[in-house]
Amino acid sequence: MTQVSPERWQLPDGVDELLPDAAWRVELLRRRIVDLCQSWGFDLVMPPMIEYLDSLLTGTGETMNLQTFKLVDQQNGRTMGVRADMTPQVARMDAHALRSDAPNRLFYTGSVLRARTDGFGGSRSPLQFGAELFGHSGARSDIEIIRLMLATLGAADLSSDELILDLGHVGVYRGLIEQLELAVELESELFNCVQRGSFPDVEALLTDVPAAKQHGTAEQLGQLMSLRGDMAALTNARSAFASAPRAVQEALDSLQVVIEGVQRIHTNISINIDLAELRGYSYHTGVLFAAYTKNGLELARGGRYDAVGAAFGHPRPATGFSGDLKRLADRLVESKENLNGIFVSANLVDKAWHEITRLRNTGERVVTELEGVDTQLQRASCKRVLKQQGEGWNVSDLA
Repeated sequence: MTQVSPERWQLPDGVDELLPDAAWRVELLRRRIVDLCQSWGFDLVMPPMIEYLDSLLTGTGETMNLQTFKLVDQQNGRTMGVRADMTPQVARMDAHALRSDAPNRLFYTGSVLRARTDGFGGSRSPLQFGAELFGHSGARSDIEIIRLMLATLGAADLSSDELILDLGHVGVYRGLIEQLELAVELESELFNCVQRGSFPDVEALLTDVPAAKQHGTAEQLGQLMSLRGDMAALTNARSAFASAPRAVQEALDSLQVVIEGVQRIHTNISINIDLAELRGYSYHTGVLFAAYTKNGLELARGGRYDAVGAAFGHPRPATGFSGDLKRLADRLVESKENLNGIFVSANLVDKAWHEITRLRNTGERVVTELEGVDTQLQRASCKRVLKQQGEGWNVSDLA
């Protein structure tokens, strides 16, 4: 007999499957989040799994190039990509397909596929969920999106006092360097130094930049890299950047308004400010935020990305968030609803069919016995049994 190597059945690194218990938790959470977003006035959209690459990587999607699996459309030879992030697709739908000047509130859930892991054992096949609010540039929409993000985490049985909300604003860094008018290559190198937190490298890069000496930009960037912590970090930032361009002050003002708006509802949430957090700098334009557990597990993140849709001829302010349903469902208190089924013996199935249908229509889980298989094995997912009682039927606990 030919032996089959067990490696034949291995999944690729970072690609996972969900067995019944885990799949149930994910689906239960998905249903909760869909109902939640609908109740907030957000409309469900379903972008396609694949698109032509020149559309998929336009605008906010450009940073996802290395994460995108690419293939050739056999019908016309054009290059397509499997989506690695649904946010650019939803932005395209708002700007191109829906094309309205009114605010659009959209949400989505769906699988994405990424060419690489995040380096920390993360999934390459997340089940992404998220929401986007298009057409409003004020702090009120940022506050609404963050509150909705926290509400979705609440759907996974996580309360505000179990979370850390990390906040920043790319406008602070952008305001500091725009006055320098750096060449693209030098600006990119400076950004990398700031991301590494290397102040000596920042100083060395700006040594021969006259405007940097004039404005004390190297010292300001050094302070930026150390400005993190609770609300005191925001106070310290106002002092550190008192002489900085007005755009920096406006960014700090905007961040404070957003934080206060969140705290009015979530009074017990821990706030962490990090002004040197610049993820997505190439397309984010304002407030950045992420939600973590107290032990540092990221659950969802987002931010403002105004002018999205410009590539489709309809620029729009936008703010939104996304997360991985599979990761979030791991935090869900395990539901036993799927183990509370009603068992029906094989000899009663036909006779009780109308009652079985009635029970199923009310949301009950009913398992009918299959002949020739051990009854105890079939009862494993049930705690109750359907019995005939006179001319009617009765559901009782299994002995």
